[in-house]
Amino acid sequence: MATPASSCPAPMTATSNGSWDGDNPLHHALPLIILQICIVLVLTRALAFVLRPLRQPRVIAEIIGGILLGPSAIGRSKTFMDNVFPKQGMTVLDTLANIGLLFFLFLVGLELDLKSIRRTGKGALAIALAGISVPFALGVGTSVVLRSTIVKGTRQAPFLVFMGVALSITAFPVLARILAELKLLTTDLGRMAMSAAAVNDVAAWILLALAIALSGSSSPLISLWVLLTGIAFVVFVAICVRPILAWMARRSPEGEPVKESYVCATLAIVLAAGFVTDTIGIHALFGAFVVGVVVPKEGIFAEALIEKVEDLVSGLFLPLYFVSSGLKTNVATISGGRSWGLLVLVIANACIGKIAGTILASLAMKIPFREAVTIGFLMNTKGLVELIVLNIGRDRKVLNDETFAIMVLMALFTTFITTPIVMAIYKPARRAAPYKHRTVERSDMDSDLRVLACFHGSRNIPTMINVVESSRGTRRRRLTVYALHLMELSERSSAISMVHKARRNGLPFWNRQDNTDEMVVVFEAYRQLSSVAVRPMTAISELDTIHEDIVASAQQKRTSLILLPFHKMQQFDGTLESIGRAYQMINKRVLRHAPCSVAILVDRGLGGTTQVASSEVSYIAVVLFFGGPDDREALAYGALMAEHPGITITVLRFLPPPTGNVENQEEDEACITNFRANLSSLAAEGSVKYVETAVADKVGITSAIKNHARCNLFLTGRSPPAVSLVDRTDCPELGPVGSYLASTDFSTTASVLVIQKYNPSSDTLMDLAEEAAVADVPDTPLANVTPESSLHHRQ
Repeated sequence: MATPASSCPAPMTATSNGSWDGDNPLHHALPLIILQICIVLVLTRALAFVLRPLRQPRVIAEIIGGILLGPSAIGRSKTFMDNVFPKQGMTVLDTLANIGLLFFLFLVGLELDLKSIRRTGKGALAIALAGISVPFALGVGTSVVLRSTIVKGTRQAPFLVFMGVALSITAFPVLARILAELKLLTTDLGRMAMSAAAVNDVAAWILLALAIALSGSSSPLISLWVLLTGIAFVVFVAICVRPILAWMARRSPEGEPVKESYVCATLAIVLAAGFVTDTIGIHALFGAFVVGVVVPKEGIFAEALIEKVEDLVSGLFLPLYFVSSGLKTNVATISGGRSWGLLVLVIANACIGKIAGTILASLAMKIPFREAVTIGFLMNTKGLVELIVLNIGRDRKVLNDETFAIMVLMALFTTFITTPIVMAIYKPARRAAPYKHRTVERSDMDSDLRVLACFHGSRNIPTMINVVESSRGTRRRRLTVYALHLMELSERSSAISMVHKARRNGLPFWNRQDNTDEMVVVFEAYRQLSSVAVRPMTAISELDTIHEDIVASAQQKRTSLILLPFHKMQQFDGTLESIGRAYQMINKRVLRHAPCSVAILVDRGLGGTTQVASSEVSYIAVVLFFGGPDDREALAYGALMAEHPGITITVLRFLPPPTGNVENQEEDEACITNFRANLSSLAAEGSVKYVETAVADKVGITSAIKNHARCNLFLTGRSPPAVSLVDRTDCPELGPVGSYLASTDFSTTASVLVIQKYNPSSDTLMDLAEEAAVADVPDTPLANVTPESSLHHRQ
């Protein structure tokens, strides 16, 4: 007769002896968890790829993937479940998933900046409170209906609080990604939504701690002790642990890697905090979240922790938690008219409570109706925290299988509809008013010149600043530079970096308190040393669509020139190496849709690797003039540079053949005549030279260019009437001459500026500008900048 012990499955060993020895690897923990991770990653990434055209956040794919692997779909196969997700292997899966979740909640805490929450304006605070209280009340009402139908016998108080929390949550990290995907993160609406979501997140965690304390025991006294010790833990972390983390943050200077011992110590503190809160009876996740909240957000310490932890946790371990939830979600338990009616009721109450509460609060704050509705749908975003609440409720027997499945589908539905509805009802970039100066070439040379200088990283900045410095001239015109940092929105982009960039977007450098970014420091130094007004901006988008941000920024700031970095960077041996085809496509799309003139800068180290002071500028620039509108624009830009006392300009004109375009030739002659007349005094001093050559064939042109190769900068039009100077090129966006100057056939240390003049007849920007959305920050004159105006922009 078998004993009771013999009927229980034997515990799994870690590793197998191998299939050649007759051992089944799936009967052992390590090979089984490896297979499970691989299946989860392949399925969730495939779903993410399928849902990408719908612009859905990855959390949607992970929730659906978990449900598909569970008893609702693939898991209906007993063979599959017994071999891939056997009951005796679930402990390992759940443990690994919860360790990943522990560190992810630490990252969520890192993304919450309590200082910014304290600075939250009245509008965002009112929206947050309404977005919590109204759905919480409806959640309590919904719980009454559920307790009388499908959740009979559960304890009333924990169930009421769990339902209220589940309906009132807004997923802060998911919302940040949706806003970034829709190009709303840097708008006033995006900042309002993020501020309200941050307050909502903190309130949700407090309510969740209350719900866990109430669900832990049937004794009110024990629940009270759990709650009091939880509060004592938070106080202990704030008083004792935070100074330790602040000390490590202070000893992590900018520009140096964070010590490995500091990272290890912080992660150990996270685990210890999780152990303490689990011992208290709240949940291990709560301790990790609290530690993340108290980590100082200034400096590089928090960002370094994110960089070390995020990829492994978010990419590898976190999907396991969604599968763990999906294995507990059986959609088949929702059967019959009553169950589906309850699902509709829960979804309706979740949407009505969150959306209606947010809309009413927004309208009370004098926010326009369309923006109020948009904020309402954005605040209705659910995500991982929702699943955490539901899983804890299920593990503590507060929710049964049917209620759990209903709530998971509610979270999936509300998040899924957010992106398409917001795209349908809110297009923030309105058709901008037309403006006059869209080119560098103009009749009024004393008018303001606005340049949008785009850069991917710090290597682009010195040469760009030196080009801008060279072009500011000596006239009374005011030069304004909008420095647009192009940030790729990738799957590993964390909400903390995106939100911090969004909060700083468009603010004057000198009104900031956290000027630790090396790119910010460079531009601020240039502003202080020159009379140029510099305004920072940030574009956070996927590389496939970031050109829309550039085009919309140029339109809204009424710029005359967009300055783009070439997609190839100079290496130590002098060659140009591509940093990716995606960056080349950005330039091509901007050239096609730009609302003004565009210049592509091929950087070969103009002025070296550092910014050159105005008094030390000493460059030789050569303008290659074949004729046509682009070359006339290049000549106009060269005329600006010629006004700088440290720059010598040589105009090398290639005379057109007699059979050329007569109208173009007349305009070219007029342009050359004006150039020589306006700069006649400089020509007499020898700082402006004019050379003509009659060569028109490839050999003659290249020979003439090489004779002037000992210069610092070439300026040329993108589409001059010239023969192609290279047989093959991978850079057609530079045109026939620019491609040669950037090729290996032309050995030089000179940088190249390839300019395309704005052509109003092919203006396609209006349709594009209506689809793109960037923060429309008004220009602030230098004399009128005040901390109050900066605060106004922040809010």
